[in-house]
Amino acid sequence: MDTLKKELAILDKKMAKTDFWADANEAKRVSRKAADIREEIAKWEGIKQEIDAAIELADEAKEGEIIKIYNELKEKFNKLEFFLLFDGKYDRRDVIVAIHAGTGGTEAQDWAEMLLRMYLRFAEKKGFSAKILDEHRGNEAGIKSVTVSFSGNWAYGYLKSENGVHRLVRISPFDAEKMRHTSFALVEVLPDMGETEEIKIDPKDLRIDTYLSSGHGGQGVQTTYSAVRIVHIPTGITVTCQNERSQQQNKETAMKVLRSRLFQLEEAKHQEEKQKLRGNFTSAEWGNQIRSYVLQPYQLVKDHRTKYETSDTNGVLDGDLIQFMESYLKWKKGKYDNNENK
Repeated sequence: MDTLKKELAILDKKMAKTDFWADANEAKRVSRKAADIREEIAKWEGIKQEIDAAIELADEAKEGEIIKIYNELKEKFNKLEFFLLFDGKYDRRDVIVAIHAGTGGTEAQDWAEMLLRMYLRFAEKKGFSAKILDEHRGNEAGIKSVTVSFSGNWAYGYLKSENGVHRLVRISPFDAEKMRHTSFALVEVLPDMGETEEIKIDPKDLRIDTYLSSGHGGQGVQTTYSAVRIVHIPTGITVTCQNERSQQQNKETAMKVLRSRLFQLEEAKHQEEKQKLRGNFTSAEWGNQIRSYVLQPYQLVKDHRTKYETSDTNGVLDGDLIQFMESYLKWKKGKYDNNENK
């Protein structure tokens, strides 16, 4: 609770500045985040008041009334308890999600677009805002790759469970013989590091190219060199952005994605070193899928890490992902606790 109040105080201080609305998009993001935190604080304070009131009534209330109050409070607490699983340093940050179609041409590209729709529907249900930063369409259907920014309270905390390879098994709509196909797509999930000083980038390490945009962006698309490609020479990481209206906006957005990718690289190195010290290190190979979505010959979505599964494939593909995310957070917390105790 104290951490939430401190974060809210920082946001309130930002919103009190005279030039707060100079950047309308950033102002909206900060205002929404402050409102979400304020609502969360109010919920915790509300349940505390109800518990205090229930304790005072305990001596006078009848047994049936006490049981009823207990069940009501337990249900409310269970809903809030989910947020206690968000214990990562960056869980409250906004998030950048990149989806890449695997090998398989149109079939895999269609699967990548299905995943994009799934995450957009999830964001809509959670009240997150979503913005496509870069998109490369398939020649016939689907997408080769897409990068999306999601803004909302605990956005990274929710979506970090989706990082990895996703496998689809279905009767292909692109196969005249109606054969069953298996497709793969890689989902990268990065905390939005914004302008953080944790990731320092030397301008000398960058190669910046501009080219004609082929994405959304108004009348300037295909007529001005607004699209930006940034290559971080030491690591070879390449980031593109073409969906903003101006070259400067695309450059700023691409730099934001680059910072997040460099952060992920440093975190991966750190985790790999820790894992080597513990032993039994296993690298993340393309074939190590985290989740399978089977639509034929039966319907089942199964997470291979947590073992959570459901037959409601339509619901999952329509963005009903909370149970998978909660299972992942519990699994991750248990795994972390066990490793720390070794």
